[in-house]
Amino acid sequence: MILRSSTELKERYQDLCSGDIFLGILSYRYIKQSILIDLMERGISCFPSPLSQVLNHSKATQAVVLKKWMLPHTCVITRRADLIEAINTYNRLGIAPVVTKEDQLHCGHGVRKWDSMEILYSFLALSETSYPFVIQPFLNNFTDIRVIIAGEYTEAYVRHNPNNFRMNISMGGKNYPYEMNTDLLKFCYKAMERGKFPYAHLDIQITDDGAYYLSEIALNGGTKGSKIRCRELDKKKQDVLERLAIG
Repeated sequence: MILRSSTELKERYQDLCSGDIFLGILSYRYIKQSILIDLMERGISCFPSPLSQVLNHSKATQAVVLKKWMLPHTCVITRRADLIEAINTYNRLGIAPVVTKEDQLHCGHGVRKWDSMEILYSFLALSETSYPFVIQPFLNNFTDIRVIIAGEYTEAYVRHNPNNFRMNISMGGKNYPYEMNTDLLKFCYKAMERGKFPYAHLDIQITDDGAYYLSEIALNGGTKGSKIRCRELDKKKQDVLERLAIG
């Protein structure tokens, strides 16, 4: 049995058996990870993979699983002790300012810049509701690239905002096409393979010395700056899932 929507999955949930297949992104709120674990334990295959769906939902989890592809000294802060350790490390290395990314916020809304780790700590001392979050060194000069990969389709474009360090188009950024090279594609494919993403929207930071760093990765994202339209891209993504389902 192949189920192709969360509505169908919920209706047939108790009837599922080992070998059944679910195509799509789970819509269960708050209990999504628990449901994915249950499906895996029962031998039900999910496409996109359970890992990619978890990573899609959490920037903090991305920074653990995909740390190898991210900026050096990227770390996840889950409690005050983690923050103290990060302060010691960043101050020892002379890293300032820094950027934090609030978990599960998108379109740049959860990205904040701090002039020093002590300012960040002073703010968080009055708030215990901000955990978990990601902390990274602040980059002054880099090129922000959005890469879209779905099956044979690949596209990249630059996002640039001279008035805001947040490059998101929704934050006022502009875009123009970017010609990908083989190295950039390999970098993206390796990150996707690690996170078991069948397709992806990847935000890549390219530094002045030509190094690539993964900022974020998602199963879905805006197409405002891309050449392909949302409906066409969704069709390509569904084709990828259908091919995975038939092996």
